[in-house]
Parts: sequence; C-alpha cells; structure tokens
Amino acid sequence: MSNAAAGWYDDGSGRMRWWDGQQWTLHFADQQAQVVTEPQQSPAAAKGSPKISFFGGKKAAIAYATENDRLQALIDSHGLADIAELDLLKEKITKEVSDSRNRLHLLQAEIAEAEREHAAIRQDVLSSRSIVELQSFGLFDYEHPAESSTLLGAELEALRSQIKDIVRSKRATQATSAFTFNGSAPKGKKFVADMSNLLLRAYNAEAENCVKTVKAGNLATATKRLNTVVDQIARQGTMIDLKITPHFHQLRMKELALAAQHLQALQREKELDRAHREELREQRKAEQELQRQKEKLEKEKAHYLSTLAALEAKGDLDGAQRVRERLLDVDKAIDDVDYRAANIRAGYVYVISNVGSFGGDVVKIGMTRRLEPMDRVNELGDASVPFRFDVHALFFADDAIGIEAMLHRRFADYRINKVNLRREYFKVTPGAVLEALKEESVEILEYVLDPEAAEFKASELVQAASVHSA
Repeated sequence: MSNAAAGWYDDGSGRMRWWDGQQWTLHFADQQAQVVTEPQQSPAAAKGSPKISFFGGKKAAIAYATENDRLQALIDSHGLADIAELDLLKEKITKEVSDSRNRLHLLQAEIAEAEREHAAIRQDVLSSRSIVELQSFGLFDYEHPAESSTLLGAELEALRSQIKDIVRSKRATQATSAFTFNGSAPKGKKFVADMSNLLLRAYNAEAENCVKTVKAGNLATATKRLNTVVDQIARQGTMIDLKITPHFHQLRMKELALAAQHLQALQREKELDRAHREELREQRKAEQELQRQKEKLEKEKAHYLSTLAALEAKGDLDGAQRVRERLLDVDKAIDDVDYRAANIRAGYVYVISNVGSFGGDVVKIGMTRRLEPMDRVNELGDASVPFRFDVHALFFADDAIGIEAMLHRRFADYRINKVNLRREYFKVTPGAVLEALKEESVEILEYVLDPEAAEFKASELVQAASVHSA
C-alpha cells in the first residue's frame, strides 16, 4: 500500500479512507458512497491546530477524546491479514493518538488556567465591591496603633472583621420601617436609608479620628467624644428613630480601648527603659567613685610606706609608729572599698520627702551605692522639683537592696505610680516608715520625723507677706 497512488481505499473497518500517496489522512467515507473527488483540506487545517478559545475548549477536548477512542479501537480491531500494512497503519495511528492526547492535555491545561484566572478576577471584583461598599459607610482600612502589637494584633483583626460584618449586614444603625415621604412608602424607605448612611459615615469618621488621636492617658476623653456623637445622631434622627446600635458602638469603643491599651504598654516600656538606664548610670557613678577612692587610698598608702621607710632609716621610732597606725587606717579603708565594690547589695538606704512638691504625707524610699550618698539625694532635688528634699533617714547596710525591697513590699498598696516601679514614691508619712523599720529590726541610729522644708516655709512666708502688703 505504501506505493499505491493517491485515492480512496478500504481501511479494513468497513469504511473508505483517503491515501494521499504518502500517508493516511483523517478523511473517511462509506463504501457505498460514490467518492471520486479528492477531499479538500480547510485553510485552518493547513495552518495547523488553531488556538482553542476558553468557551470552545471543552467541546474540542471532548471531540479529541472521542477520536482517540475510535483510533484505539481501530488498532485493536485489525487482525493479522496483512501484517506489514497493519503494522505501518498501527504505527501511524498510534502516533496520531499520541499527538491527539498531547493536544488534549494542552487544551485541558489551557482550560484550567483560564478557569483559575476567571476565579481570581471574580474574587478581585467581589473584594473591590466589598471595599467600595464599606467605604460608602465611612469605614476605611486605616493604620491602627495596635496593628504591630504581638499581643493585641490578632484581637484587633478579629474585632475589625466583626465591625465590617455588621456594616455589610446593615446592623450598624436602626430606624423606623413605617416612615413615609409625601405619602409614599418607597420614598420614605429611601429617605431612611440615605439618612442612615449619611449619619453612619459621620459616626465612623469620628470613631477613626478618636483612634488616631487617642493618647496613653486620655482614653476617657476619646470615649466621651464618641459617646457624644452617638447622642447627637440620636437627636438628629429623632424623626425616623435613627440610632447607632449599641452592639456596633460597643465594638468601636473596644477598638478605641485597644489603641489606648497598646499606647499605654509602649509608654510603660519607655518609662521602664528610662528607669533602667538611670539605674545603670547610677551604678556606673558608684563604681567610678569607688575606683577613684581606691586609687586615692593606694596613693596615700604608698606615701605612708615611703615615709615609714625614711623614719625607720633615721631611727625615729615614735614617728614610725604613728605612720604605722595611719597605714592600718588606710588598709582598713581600702578593704571597705573593696567590700563595697564586690558586694553589690551593700549601700545606703534613704527615706526622703519634699513637702513643697508632694505634701507632707509622701516619701521616697530608695538606696544608693555612692560613697557620698548625699550626692544622690541632691541630684534628685535638682531641676526636676521646685524644692530640695529633706532627709529623714540615711544609713549604711550590708543588704541595702533587701531593706529597700522590704519597705517597697510593705507599702506596695500606697505606691503612687503603680506602673513604673522605679518611681519609688509612696503616700505614707515618715513616721510610718520608721515604725516599719523597727518592726523589721533594722538597726538605725538616727531618724528625723519632722521635715525641715526650709525653702518651702520661706517661700510661704514671702507669699504671705506679699498678700498682706497688697
């Protein structure tokens, strides 16, 4: 058959098939039909397989699958009558089946990709419509202070989702359903809807402003502003009984509270960091003072040793003995400095007050490792307060940190700043602190109950004289 001229031949399946002189084509005809003309190949076929559109892809895929099945059946139906011809035909048809399957797979991939693109576009359209709808009610995705919070971020996201759901389902406002406009119920319904949208936009805008402007310490002010808007909307919507629903208002108030809570946490963190840096500076100052004191004592010791050697060389026994006694004092002082440097719990506990700044029933309880503890007290009374501090107690202790911690625990309920624990001010009298020291058996040689408050009292006298002369 490979040398046969082009024409119609029996393909063994009961049908006529066209042989173009070199290969079988996909043109078939019944044996009874009088086929004398050569089949014409369409221009599209001559150019190869066309690009199948998305909407015609499934139909073409079904057609290719049907043709694949038919060609496979044709291969299976051939016997062994003409082995050489059948092998050639089988090889040709097998190749055609493989090509058809490849085209089918390509079509299926194109269809799947088109469906994915269609689904993505549809999702984008739905998302855009949802955003536009929410924005029409004044609800925008703005930057919330707590968005970056690891503790509050998830709670804020869930809360915002609830707020959006309520707005979409039109449960953010409530109004009458029996209002008519010029005797028309549909016009009345439209009027109620328009007014509801307008006032809801105003409410959401104010809620967003409150969140953006809230500070760590003014949550009450922001809450009052938002409550005022709710009352104003209720008054303006009296004619149609228009109100912001309590549940929606509660959610937006919670959103506001989350912002304030996050800002308060940031402020606490900053204050604690500031207090920690201050504590480190104080510690460095104490270490530097101890180092300078030790260097001074070492120089003094070297001087006495040199003097002692000179006196002994001269035979001045009395002078040498006096120098030895001074050397003992210097060695003891050096040991004390070394002890202070090695034992970080040792230091001075102080109880001070400032009547002019805080009143007579507020004290500060702290400790310092400075060699000159009054330097620390004077620093506290510098530019930060109008008057100097008065000292009620200032004593050295091997466990100054433990005594300070004990007093802080004892008066924890009276601590003024309950957030930043490095602000060591307590609303108690100096006498109450003295009683606590006695009960804990803390040895203390001197304690002043009544503050001198010299600058404050002098200022009061000047003020009184000024008023009297006027």
